[in-house]
Amino acid sequence: MKIIESIIKFSVFWYISLVVSSCMFYSMAGSIPAHINSIAIPIVENQTAEFGMSESVTENLIEKFNEENILRVTDEDQATSILHATITKVTDAPYTFTKEEAVTEYRFTVNMKVEWYDVREDKVLIKKNFSGWGAYGLSGDISSDGIDNDNDGLIDGDDNNEFGDPREFATSAAVTKIAEDVLNEIMTSW
Repeated sequence: MKIIESIIKFSVFWYISLVVSSCMFYSMAGSIPAHINSIAIPIVENQTAEFGMSESVTENLIEKFNEENILRVTDEDQATSILHATITKVTDAPYTFTKEEAVTEYRFTVNMKVEWYDVREDKVLIKKNFSGWGAYGLSGDISSDGIDNDNDGLIDGDDNNEFGDPREFATSAAVTKIAEDVLNEIMTSW
């Protein structure tokens, strides 16, 4: 009888331990450390010759964080975390060709290095490279170029946001993609 009681007690203890540890893991997964409630996003450093990229990327990052409202965007001296970013490379190169080797699509790609820093703990939480791209053709009209310019699975008439200057649109698509990826990385890394 004592053996059965011991087995039951052990089983109950084991079950409770499993449930408690599972709940602790679940509640911590996908959450930002409790002491971090704000983020500063200083102007992104641009190590390329591409004009206006620092401002464009910085504005997109701030906009995405404000839209999601997961961390309050504030000044560095008030922030509990800081997002440092550096644009390391920009390429604007041919991507697809016809059989005759004529260019049909260009790809504008932005590469960026990011560090998310915890001010209180004085440590880097995330250090990662990101890349985003946008595509454009030579037709001058992205609303009828047959290209999925922003990689959203929609082409031309089916995509209500494909309009404007082809290269500017590709640049905007690349910058928006990077901002979304950075935000998603911060939201899902904890």
